[in-house]
Amino acid sequence: MQMHQTMMGFRHDPDAVRGKQVERALIRRVAGMTRPYRKALIGFLITVVVLAGIGVVPAFLFKVLVDDALGSKDKQLVLELATAFVGVAFANAALGVLQRWYSATVGEGLIYDMRVALFDHVQRLPISFFTRVQTGALMSRMNGDVVGAQQAVTNTIGTVVQNIITLAITLSVMFTLEWRLTLLTLVALPAFIVPARRIGRKLQVITRDGFMVNASMSNTIAERFNVAGALVVKLFGRQDRERDEFAIRAAQVRDIGVGSAMYTRLLMVALGFVAAVGTAIVYFVGGRMVIDRTISIGTLVALTLLVSQIYQPLTQLTNARVDVLTALVSFERVFEVLDFPALVAEKPGAYDLIEPTGRIEIDHVWFRHPAPAVSSLPSLEEGMPELETEPSDWILREVSLTVEPGELVALVGPSGAGKTTTAMLIPRIADVEQGAVRLDGHDVRDLTLSSIGDAVGFVMQDPHLFHDTIRANLRYAKPDATDAELVAACRAARIHDQIATLPDGYDTIVGERGYRMSGGEKQRLAIARVLLKQPAIVILDEATSHLDSESESAIQRALDAALSGRTAIVIAHRLSTIMNADRILVLDNGEVVETGTHEMLLARGGLYADLYRTQLDRETAHEGDDHPAGEPLPRAAESA
Repeated sequence: MQMHQTMMGFRHDPDAVRGKQVERALIRRVAGMTRPYRKALIGFLITVVVLAGIGVVPAFLFKVLVDDALGSKDKQLVLELATAFVGVAFANAALGVLQRWYSATVGEGLIYDMRVALFDHVQRLPISFFTRVQTGALMSRMNGDVVGAQQAVTNTIGTVVQNIITLAITLSVMFTLEWRLTLLTLVALPAFIVPARRIGRKLQVITRDGFMVNASMSNTIAERFNVAGALVVKLFGRQDRERDEFAIRAAQVRDIGVGSAMYTRLLMVALGFVAAVGTAIVYFVGGRMVIDRTISIGTLVALTLLVSQIYQPLTQLTNARVDVLTALVSFERVFEVLDFPALVAEKPGAYDLIEPTGRIEIDHVWFRHPAPAVSSLPSLEEGMPELETEPSDWILREVSLTVEPGELVALVGPSGAGKTTTAMLIPRIADVEQGAVRLDGHDVRDLTLSSIGDAVGFVMQDPHLFHDTIRANLRYAKPDATDAELVAACRAARIHDQIATLPDGYDTIVGERGYRMSGGEKQRLAIARVLLKQPAIVILDEATSHLDSESESAIQRALDAALSGRTAIVIAHRLSTIMNADRILVLDNGEVVETGTHEMLLARGGLYADLYRTQLDRETAHEGDDHPAGEPLPRAAESA
């Protein structure tokens, strides 16, 4: 929480960073990320120094032109000076392009490295992370903060270095030309620094607030401009209210844009005024010195050119420390996500599960969600709830189960009993805290995640399809699958005939989350996707619970193919569908309270019998509506 409050202070009030020290660990970590680009960084710094040096050359050329060439009417020298001016301009342009290339190489390279690292890490985080963190907030880290971190290196720090070098060289040259006049040009600077710093702080606040209101507006757009969000708006008839609320956010963006433009203009006007005062001092005092023959006209011209080059660097350096610390906040926010622990990771020396037979052992398993290691992450954006700082209550307690190859085992129980959690441990979506989960005798923690993914197929109650073609969604399970294999899997899943009637066939775009497909079609595509990779184990999270009778019948036939010859774990909400299961495990409050066949459990008269009779009474009361009792799943051994 302390780190979170500090971070939020940076975003709202740049004064918060004024008492903060640069953390050496953060600097070392940033330096580590830039190490692959050290040659480009060295090139960048060299070009900055050379450009700063070239920046004072025109003043010297003008001095020579006025004092020597014009005074002696030396035409050859005038030609040489003109040529030198062209050469300086060419060198300045060429070095400017080279500096931009170095800057872009480092900046875009850092963006690439951080985005890939973030994407890879985030997708390995526990599911509980995604249930509590807004997608828009993660997108902000992936886009805004990554770019901000890049700008911290190539813009903020680079600009600070460039200003220091430019200022040092320019002042050194001016003092060499005429130190008394140089000191006089700095007299007007204090009158500008104080208001400039205040305007600069206000600009930083406005800029940070601008990031926040833009993020808020973008999040609103992302949530409303998708099928689910648009449908909710239409169903509730809230288009006018949505427009008004969006208009408020857009107005905030507009007002901040106007404020930023005005403060920026005020800063430039003030800077221009001070530069004009400094130049006037040079004209007045320097002109008198020329009349008194204390300095030459060429020296006066050179100082007049150089004086305009010192005010802007000096102004920018007044807030240099705050600018650097504020820019480094982006790195902190990126590292904050990268430091969130991936609770499931391959151990060194993990090996593949070869030719799995489908034997499952859940051995005295205890499970609960661990406490997050980074408590500041949940509030990726303001207004979000904090993650718990303590582990959850026990979700599973001393759960044991052995499933032989080809068996069909059903998990039943009240809502929250731990059925889905038990099933999720098999493909290692999470790791147990005590006990072990084994496939073919191998602890899943010793196996590679890819081989576990190949061995286990999962059909969810609400399957997710990517906004892509049917072909691409199917090949997600097996990227090298041939068209013949796609067709075979879809025939087995009883979906090929529907696909064949579509104008684009397998190249049909399914829409976001598959919204262009019906519920039954999505389920059969999900089954076909599982069939395509031919897993030894199939887990079904009640694939038919919310479908009409026609769709349910088709999916039952598809499931016959999916379960044939495979070990099956079925999470059953509709108990009438698992009467033929080889075994039924009844869970309650994270514990296995009953086990046996359908007939055995009914005869026992325990929790299963109560659940079954309750559902039977409910289905009888609703007989004739669109939600039939359902057909029992076949036994996997019989289907084989």
